[in-house]
Amino acid sequence: MIRVLIVDDHPVVREGLRGMLEADPGIRVAGEAGSGEEAVTRARELTPDVILMDLRMPGGDGVSAIARIVGDRPESRVIVLTTYETDQDIVRAVEAGAAGYLLKDTTRADLVAAVFGAARGETVLSPSVATRLVTRMRAPAPESLSKRETEVLALVARGLTNAEIGRELFISEATVKTHLLRIFGKLGVSDRTAAVTTALSRGLL
Repeated sequence: MIRVLIVDDHPVVREGLRGMLEADPGIRVAGEAGSGEEAVTRARELTPDVILMDLRMPGGDGVSAIARIVGDRPESRVIVLTTYETDQDIVRAVEAGAAGYLLKDTTRADLVAAVFGAARGETVLSPSVATRLVTRMRAPAPESLSKRETEVLALVARGLTNAEIGRELFISEATVKTHLLRIFGKLGVSDRTAAVTTALSRGLL
């Protein structure tokens, strides 16, 4: 019997998943959680075999919860079940220790098969997610940031405006904007927040 913990901030989603999973005699839903913080607590209490984890919830995201759960109890296998399939979300989840990544349009049969697969130690990915990961792995390595670009981005991470960064580094605001545009291009992002998040996930900051 595979014991599952369902983590999603929407009660109707949790109820639907419970019904889908418990229709299989080999699966028992051991419990539910409505946030990342609650998921960490419930995982410690219930020691489930498999955890279905939404990514974006109030009170802390699923990625942070995954890292803490896997750190506490590596034998619990976490499958992300979400509506989001951006490269950034996928990579962050996998790096945090997720054993799988499924989208919420997954069929019941595929969801059940994924739970059994994860419990056996397999990695389970939606076809579209697998394709994105393979494409990302085959892509040329991203350009590294220059020393000045790293300095600029580090100040962005501290919450400084372009004008404040210019004063800090003794360069013009226009030069700061130029550095940011180059940073965005190298990281494949379009805004400051994504640049910081991506740089952190790649160990560039």
